[in-house]
Amino acid sequence: MSSAKYEDLEMGKGALYPGHSSEDIMLRWGFLRKVYGILSMQMILTTIVASVVVFTESVKDFFIRSPFLLIFLAFVPLILMIPLYYYHKSHPTNLALLGLFTVAVSLTVGISCAFTPGIIVLEALLLTATVVLALTAYTYYAVKQGKDFEFLGPALFVSVIVLVVFGFIQMFFPLGNIGSAIYGGVGSLIFSLYIVYDTDNLIKRYDVDEYIWASVSLYLDIINLFLSLLQVLRSIQGGNN
Repeated sequence: MSSAKYEDLEMGKGALYPGHSSEDIMLRWGFLRKVYGILSMQMILTTIVASVVVFTESVKDFFIRSPFLLIFLAFVPLILMIPLYYYHKSHPTNLALLGLFTVAVSLTVGISCAFTPGIIVLEALLLTATVVLALTAYTYYAVKQGKDFEFLGPALFVSVIVLVVFGFIQMFFPLGNIGSAIYGGVGSLIFSLYIVYDTDNLIKRYDVDEYIWASVSLYLDIINLFLSLLQVLRSIQGGNN
């Protein structure tokens, strides 16, 4: 490293947060570029797979005639997360598992979008992009000012457990449009906070070899935020019909 570049890092120009050691700065920035690069590829793959489901009538009809397959697909990502977590540092196994995991999640996203009016999908997509960009920018700024969001972890974990259990209850006792909108709104808030929490972890706590698992965490935050917003908008639209 040149002396001028080292001096810039010592002065904090490349530091992500107060006290960030100069030895770690270059590694951390490389880690961040790798994570966001992988995340971008995941979002592109999700867009492609979801588009195939939405715009191919034969695929859509196949899923309509296979309700049990839809239930199975909802659990596939959870199953794949087990080997993905175990092998997330083992190249190239981690990339293969990540690809399968992303496709499985993308099918769920595609199915949700296929039975939703296009204008609502577009609105949810724009809202998701706006929220993600705004919260990411805020988190980087806040962390650089010395803020720490690790305290959110326990509360968010419990909140997700409650959200999942309540989702299963809805399968047997539907809440109606208003209840679904509230449920989606709560989910949107939880996953918005998760974006802040996981971005904070990305900057400070993830080991530089954990780029796959860091990408998975942010990817799930974004996808779940999108699906929650989609539920809110779909419920509101249904209530206005």
